[in-house]
Parts: sequence; structure tokens; C-alpha cells
Amino acid sequence: MVSLDLRKVHPSFEPKFAHFPSRRSTVFSAKGAVATSQPLACQAGIEILKKGGNAADAAVATAAAMNVCEPSCTGIGGDIFCLFFDAKTKTVRGINGSGKAPQALSVEHLRSQGIKGNSIPYDNLNSVTVPCAAAGWLKTVEEFGSGNLTMREILDPAIRMAREGVPEHEFSARGYQRSEKLIKNASPNWHEMMMPDGNPPLESNIMTHAELADTFEAVAKHGHDGYYKGRIAQAIVDLVQSKGGVMTMEDLASCEAQVIEPIKYDFRVGMAGDEGVTLWECPPNGQGLTALVALGIVEAYEEKHGVDILSLEYNSADYLHILIEALRLAFAAQYYITDPDVEEMPTNELLSKPYLAKRAGLIDPKKAIRVEHGNPMHSSDTIYLSTADKDGNACSFIASNYAGFGTGAIPAGCGFTLQNRGSGFVLEEGHPNCLKGGKRPYHTIIPGMVTQNGELLMSFGVMGGFMQPQGHLQVLLNKLRGFSSQSALDAPRFCISAGLPDNTTKGASNAGDMDSEIWIEEGISDEVIQQLTAMGHRCERASDYARFTMGRGQIIQAVRDPSGRNVWACGSDLRGDGCAVGEI
Repeated sequence: MVSLDLRKVHPSFEPKFAHFPSRRSTVFSAKGAVATSQPLACQAGIEILKKGGNAADAAVATAAAMNVCEPSCTGIGGDIFCLFFDAKTKTVRGINGSGKAPQALSVEHLRSQGIKGNSIPYDNLNSVTVPCAAAGWLKTVEEFGSGNLTMREILDPAIRMAREGVPEHEFSARGYQRSEKLIKNASPNWHEMMMPDGNPPLESNIMTHAELADTFEAVAKHGHDGYYKGRIAQAIVDLVQSKGGVMTMEDLASCEAQVIEPIKYDFRVGMAGDEGVTLWECPPNGQGLTALVALGIVEAYEEKHGVDILSLEYNSADYLHILIEALRLAFAAQYYITDPDVEEMPTNELLSKPYLAKRAGLIDPKKAIRVEHGNPMHSSDTIYLSTADKDGNACSFIASNYAGFGTGAIPAGCGFTLQNRGSGFVLEEGHPNCLKGGKRPYHTIIPGMVTQNGELLMSFGVMGGFMQPQGHLQVLLNKLRGFSSQSALDAPRFCISAGLPDNTTKGASNAGDMDSEIWIEEGISDEVIQQLTAMGHRCERASDYARFTMGRGQIIQAVRDPSGRNVWACGSDLRGDGCAVGEI
């Protein structure tokens, strides 16, 4: 077989990326299913389902495989959140697998190191909160797993993939390419994440991760202690402290993922002629609250103006204007989102009908308004996956390094980069999200789940920084319009300043409420953009690769065939490399 090395053909070769010309069909399965942004990672989850694991087991196996297939966005050096629907009890519960700041870290310490801004720089290792992904994996299996498989069996597909190597797919390869300088500048161990010749991989290049496989095996064999005590923990502490950080072995040993009770909003529930749905999100310190507030504002706007949002012309200027304004008002809630174990969080007040009605009353149907605390500030790279099993359970699972490869710093012999989630803190005394030792920062990553009359409707999510609550609102309303699982993801979206069009880690515009860009995706007409501009929105077009700014989502929806058998209807975002796969 002839193999072509494009770099040898042309030394300055630059990869070309697709212009999204293809289409995808909804994938159906009468057994289990996995949907994520990397095709090979889907196979890891399917393997676990076929071995007798359930949706939670498959989610953890898939998440570990994603660390191998797409380390630019996720890894065991980051954090996770998940929601789990238990088909027997008809309940939704969750896991908060986000880590805390080192106990000794303070605003004063950072100021003494010369940090003058309002946040910790992405490449400063004081931005590394305790990586909680491993604890989150273990807690997910412990609380929600089938009990049929050991952790070694669950992690085995990812261990095998890491040792044998996997070919890079298009978007994953680009993640390496855009982060090459970050990784090489951040870590003396950069070669653990790069090709032997020192170049980032191109698509189709096979990447092996022997050190990462060793890390997975330590977790599989020793559980919590395999990561948070001993060799791996020491390597993390040594690296962080070598760069002026204050993380200790005690910080790592005390890491524990939490079982959480999700928060929810009942949309149109109890309304005449409408069964309504319930949107479930993880509570703060995540931003799922923003999606719920936005949905509540939309409903309150409907009631105030006698408008059926789903009857408006799809992606018309009037329709998009209402959603944009609802989200801008909802983003005001991000000011208050913090670690509820440390600070007071007015979650119930923000979801109360009077508050939502008051916020909806601020929307002018004809023009954009000015909103205090109403805009996203940063972007991040994340992976989202959804799994379901033959018994009707589903797991909505999300993981992230925060900004791309995070800090880009690789603990010696570990094969993963450390996240920089601590950059989500605010360095302003008195702010609800102000940095404190032992506190969790504001988190962007949010898994979603929707039920109807107590039954699962869908497990879904849209990854990508502050695009996530925006994606949850838009995709959910698409589904309520009757879109198929795949078309609900394919449909063009908008994004309020959730990232630059090239999706670098520089963050989004923070220029003030009326100056923040609304990125309008290819597929929404120029006429609509002109109308939104006339209303006062500053619109920019997102096309080709810039569509990455719109996030990448997955859906697994529960449907029934005429015989009454349960069927999963699955979709995977065309903006990513991945797919949905059903179990046979």
C-alpha cells in the first residue's frame, strides 16, 4: 500500500478543512447508543455496553477514550459533570467532578507574583485547580454504574487505544496544530503529546500515548489513590510548584467528586393543550442555571406578549431577537454563579416566576436593550457525549480542559495536560466568584437532559464555552418544533460572543453589552442579519471553520415504535468529527 506524507510533498503544507457540504441521518438503535465528537471513542462506549455495562459505565469508557482521541479539548487533567436518568426510578441525578483551588492560593499571593488583571492568565500554573476528572469517573461508576464491570474493564478500551495508537481526525488534528506553541512553551515534557519528530499531527497521523495509558492503568488498579496519591499526584505538584504554584499533595488527596441534585425548569408544563417539558441542568458552580433562566424568560415573554415562540418563522429576525435578548438577560446570572459550598447562591430567586417575568418585561420586541452583567467573557474547549442502554438509562456527560489543552503543561510521565479552570475565578474582592483557597470556580461545562411527564425525552448537550447555554436553548426549541435529532443539531445557530471565529484561546469580546458580537451562522440569510443589525445587534457572519464557534452537540432521544418498543434516536453535530453509533 502506498502511503503519502503531505509534509514531504510540500514542507509548508497547510491542511484544508471541509466547508460542511455533507448531511447526516438520525441514527436509530433498539439497544444501546453512544454519540460523541470522535468516531473511535464511540466504539469504546459500545464495547462496554456489549459487555453488560450500562449508560454510566459506557459514558466513563467513552470519556477516557476521548482523552486519547481529542486531548485538545478534554482529559484526565481536567474536570467533568454528568446527569444520569435512572429508568427504574424515573429520576435524574448528577455528578459534579470539578476541582477546587489549592488551599493556599489567594488573590494576595497572585498579586505578589505580579498578576494585575481580573483573572489568572491561562498559561499561569496557578490557574490549575485540582483535576477532578478521575474522581468524577470513579464516582459516576460507583453511583450510577451497572456493577457488572470493574474499573479496569471500563477503562480497557481507552488503555488499548492509547498504547496501540489512533489516527487523528480533522478537528482533533487542528487542535494540536493551533496549540503547538502553547504545549512546547509550557512543558519540558511536550514530546509526550507530540509526534516523535516534534511536529503536531495531521489528520490520519497515528498518535500513541503510552504515558497516558500508564495513568489510566493506575486509576484502574488503585482507584482514587492511583491518581490523587503517589507518582501521578507528585508529578502534578512538582510541575505546578516549579512554576510558582502552591498546590500540595494534600490538595490532591482531598479531591472528591460530589453527587448532586440537578436544578430544573418546567417549560409550558400545565399549560392548556401542551404537556410541556422539563429541562434539567447541573446546579452552580456550573452555568446550567443560565440555560434555565433563558428558557424561563422566553416563557414569560410568551405570556406577556401573547406570542407562541414556536409559531414564529424559524430563524426569522423576530424569532432570533427574542432568543438573543433572553440569553443576554440570562447571562446576567453568571455574575452570581459561584461555589455554593462557599458562597450564597440565589438559585431559587433567579428561577422564580416573578423574577423571570420582570426580566422578560425588559425585552423590547423591536430593538436590542442594554443589559448589566449580560455578556459572556471567555471561551473554552470541551467535549460532550451522551450514552444510553437497552434498559432505558441515559447519561449526559461533559468534560473539559478549559482553554484548549488547558495550560499545556504535562506532568512528567503522565501523558496529559493540566487544565486552567482557575482562570474562571474573578480576582475582585467581594465578587461572588472571587478566588479563595478550597473553592470551585465558575464552570462553563454543562450536560443537559429533558423529561416529559417523568419520562426521559432526551439526553443532550452542546459543548463550547459560553455557547453551551445558548446551544441548549436553541437545540431544545428545535426539538420542540419537531426537528429530528440530527436536524436539531444541524440547523444554523447564533452565538453571543462566546469565542473568536478561529476558536483560539484568547477569549471572547468583553467590550460592553451593546458592542458584543452576535455570530450568525452560515445558513441564516443576509436579510435576517440586516434586520437584526437594524434592531441594534452587532452581527458577524460565521462560515466554514468559524462554525466551530457554534459549539458541537450530541443528542440521544427516546422514542417508541408502533409496537411499543423503545428506540433511541441519535444525532451528532456536523461541526465536529464525530458520529452517533447504535449497539447491535
